Amino acid sequence: MPDLFIPSHTRGQPTQPTQKLLFFTSCEEIYPYVSHRSCGKYSPHNPRYLPHSLSILHRAVPEEEAGVNAVEVRGLSRSFDGREILRDVSFAVGHGEIFGYLGPNGAGKTTTIRILLGLLAPGAGEVRVLGRDLTADDDARARVGVLFENNGLADRMSAADNLAYYAGLYGVDDPAERIDELLTLVDLADRRDDPVGTFSTGMKRKLGIARAILHRPEVVFLDEPSSGLDPGAQRMVRDLIIELSRREEMTVFLNSHHLDEVQRVCSTVAILAGGRIRAFDSVTNLTAASGRPAVTVALADPGERARACETVEGLPFVTGCEPDGDALHCTLADPGATPDLVATLVGANFRIEEVRRSSRSLEEIYLEHVGRVEDGA
Repeated sequence: MPDLFIPSHTRGQPTQPTQKLLFFTSCEEIYPYVSHRSCGKYSPHNPRYLPHSLSILHRAVPEEEAGVNAVEVRGLSRSFDGREILRDVSFAVGHGEIFGYLGPNGAGKTTTIRILLGLLAPGAGEVRVLGRDLTADDDARARVGVLFENNGLADRMSAADNLAYYAGLYGVDDPAERIDELLTLVDLADRRDDPVGTFSTGMKRKLGIARAILHRPEVVFLDEPSSGLDPGAQRMVRDLIIELSRREEMTVFLNSHHLDEVQRVCSTVAILAGGRIRAFDSVTNLTAASGRPAVTVALADPGERARACETVEGLPFVTGCEPDGDALHCTLADPGATPDLVATLVGANFRIEEVRRSSRSLEEIYLEHVGRVEDGA
């Protein structure tokens, strides 16, 4: 697609000449104030004003939507050139959740987001965001934020000027206060007047997230927000995502293949592989769902591990016990036997510092499901 030209404007009015002109490479960068149906109208050859119906105003969730999921996908399928990318995909995301959408590169994660946003038509099935079809509902689109791989920022403009430009497109009330608030939130207040071209990749990504939530959306889609970042920058983005959910009270749809990031921040995940949803549940349930219940017991005196193992190995509800670092790893025949295990150890005069249920990592679960698909299972 050729570069898309959107001059600064007064909402709903014809544009006026300006020295601050921004260039965009795709409609996704200026979503949600240009829909896929009107994207082609705005080009270097046709610099028209944005219709009033596409102006961005934050609206409270109507009472009738209180019981509606923030995101809902039912029986979604999509093919490209005869190749099926998505096949009968279904899941739902509740309000206020941080949802992780996992899958290998090319699995169809970004395709799913583009269909949810109304940028692609589904081949079959139904998708809803805030109970609405974003393909046809401009008002609902105004309640959504999105950050794709491109941050949509102008390198020659300052951080504050970039956000001010978008605030004009969004129709944000009291933009100066909101810009100050967001620059503080993403820890860029001291760089507000510096050109974005001087920023590190991580700083640009944080400013891109600020752009995506500038208009206080109820749902924000983040497509691989940590891609290409160093570990320090990944942590900054991860902390910011948690802050968005807590402070901004947003539903966060996180498209990622960084498993550690997802396990740390998400409440619910879906694993997409081979075009299908292979697992969909809370992170707690997924990581706790192992074949044999087990607990790790940390003793005050690690030197007593061998004697502690001898003490519990003869119990009818313990099927195995072995040292695990400075602790014991006990496999149980009954998931409800943990209190009996602790009582036995305390009764034998062992001092216990910590007891925790052992669980599989999200990485193990992910590789298990993806591996089955690759093996043709």
